Amino acid sequence: MGLKGNLRTMDLPEILQWISVGRKTGTLHLERASIEKRIVFRDGDIYTSWSNDPRESLGQYLIRHGRLTEEQLFNTMLAHEEKDVPLGDVLIDDGLLTAADLRVLLERKAQDTIYDVFLWPEGRFEFVDGEIQEDVQVFLDLAVTSVVLEGARRMDEWKRIRQVIPSAQATFRRLADSPREAEATPQANALRLAMAGKSVAEISLELRQSEFEASALLFDLIRGGALAAEAVEEKGRTADPVGAIRELLGEAYNRMSERRYDQAMEVYDAVLSLDPLNQHAKKGRRAAEAAQAMLRATRAVPLDKVPVLTIDLGELTRLDFDPHEGFVLSRVNGQWDVRSILKLCPIPEEEALLIFARLLERSVIELR
Repeated sequence: MGLKGNLRTMDLPEILQWISVGRKTGTLHLERASIEKRIVFRDGDIYTSWSNDPRESLGQYLIRHGRLTEEQLFNTMLAHEEKDVPLGDVLIDDGLLTAADLRVLLERKAQDTIYDVFLWPEGRFEFVDGEIQEDVQVFLDLAVTSVVLEGARRMDEWKRIRQVIPSAQATFRRLADSPREAEATPQANALRLAMAGKSVAEISLELRQSEFEASALLFDLIRGGALAAEAVEEKGRTADPVGAIRELLGEAYNRMSERRYDQAMEVYDAVLSLDPLNQHAKKGRRAAEAAQAMLRATRAVPLDKVPVLTIDLGELTRLDFDPHEGFVLSRVNGQWDVRSILKLCPIPEEEALLIFARLLERSVIELR
């Protein structure tokens, strides 16, 4: 027997308990915008998990935990592609990890993939009874009860964090000096980035952590008296009384998140047919058109070319870049080609190519 729906109406703990009590074997598919995840069960216990979120790839996870540098990841990825063997095997063969280390890291990574879903406010799910993945790198054999307890703890912590750090756009100011760290700990790195004026989103990207993990570090710094969160300027939103329009705008947002720009334009057109003056729909349609055009522009970004800056660092700091653009720019060193930088980015390749296209259009970089 299968089960499908939306996490708005049936949350993850309920779904997990239903699977556990029924001692079911199968796969739970989860989808939110462009992120897809799978949790595989055997006899009601969690067997393994999978995610297409680049932040949850093994390479990014190893960098996040200080087990690899970007240079090491780049070289390892090259060997992984040339030899056509699992990345973990390359890491072991090169002496970067032991087999025991790799298993522990894979177990933690698989668990973090699941815990992240507890914080999803909505998302589609479907449990496919009997669907099982046999060729897995590591199996977990986790009891659902322990996962639900940890997930509930994170949900409670997330609510407390959100009372102090209202959104990913929040920035910070320093309240007190803190002792210098002998090592570059995650908390010390978070403090350094916060003092550089970075937002939660930018800090999360630089540390290769989820928004929850980065926010938890910053929350501890705030509780310790080192930081204070600045007030976030909320963007104005015109509340439309017509429920149909509200639902259509939500659908258009989802299509944009999924990069289905043609469909997004169709939905925005439906809104404008009901309310020709709706500013959200007008702006959204223009954004969809621009994104579609930019998507075509990515085809003009050759992967074997080396990007170089066309402006000096002083001018660069005065320009406005979003967190992802800033991350990509920080990896432009005049030596790595586009393909190499794509391997190191904890963001989808398509999105990184769009960034390169935008930077080329703004004449911030050129390709040689």
